[in-house]
Amino acid sequence: MTLKIERFRARVRLSGDLRSEHLDQVKTELQECGASPVLDLEEVNLADVDGVRFLNACKAKGISVVHCSPYIREWMLRERSRRETTGDKRKKR
Repeated sequence: MTLKIERFRARVRLSGDLRSEHLDQVKTELQECGASPVLDLEEVNLADVDGVRFLNACKAKGISVVHCSPYIREWMLRERSRRETTGDKRKKR
């Protein structure tokens, strides 16, 4: 499945599967929002590991991530915890 991206003012709404090949386009849309962007994941079905790392990087930058499914939210927490305990300093997106 592909990813549908809709932007309305400061909100970027995603529908479908969040995969690494979509991240540049999502970043561009978030930049177009200006200050205080919101990333709405209500219709995101799946994410790959790069997508989860991207979401964590968004949160770290102060971007609101809303309507996230419980499984993606849990994966984000585990990935953040793993990075903290292993000292993983890979390039943040």
